[in-house]
Amino acid sequence: MKIGIGSDHGGYGLKQEVIGHLRSQGHEVTDYGCHSTASCDYPQYARAVAKSVADGTNEKGIVICTTGIGVSITANKVIGIRCALCTSVTQARLTREHNDSNVLALGAGITGQNLAMDIVDTYLSTAFSEGERHKRRIRAIEDENAPEVSA
Repeated sequence: MKIGIGSDHGGYGLKQEVIGHLRSQGHEVTDYGCHSTASCDYPQYARAVAKSVADGTNEKGIVICTTGIGVSITANKVIGIRCALCTSVTQARLTREHNDSNVLALGAGITGQNLAMDIVDTYLSTAFSEGERHKRRIRAIEDENAPEVSA
C-alpha cells in the first residue's frame, strides 16, 4: 500500500518508528516531513499528507503531532479527507468500518509506541463495511448542502 506520512517535531520520533514498521511490512511510504526534532509548525506537513491522499498519490495517510489534534484538524480541511484521531485499536477499526477514513492521526505524547503500532496495523488492515447507513452518513459529511438540524 502507498502511504503518506508527516509530523511536526513532537511527532518526529514516533513517525520514524512508524515508517520503519510500515516498510518492514512492505508498504511504500513517502515522508512529507518534518525531518528533525527542531521546532516547526505542523500544518504544512499534515496538509501535504492530506493532499497526497486526496489527489490519489497515496492510498492512506498518517499524520502525527504531540496530541494528534492539530494535525487532524488541518488534514480535515482538505476536501475529500476524513481524518480520524485514534487512541485505541477499537477506534481505528471503527473509523475504517464506519467512516471509511483515509487519514489516521496519532498523538505521540498521548499514545505509546506499542499501542501506536497496533493502531496503525488495525487501521490499515480494516476495510470499509460498505454498509448503506455508513455510506449515507459519509455522503452527508461531504455534502455542504445537507439539511441542517434546528435546535
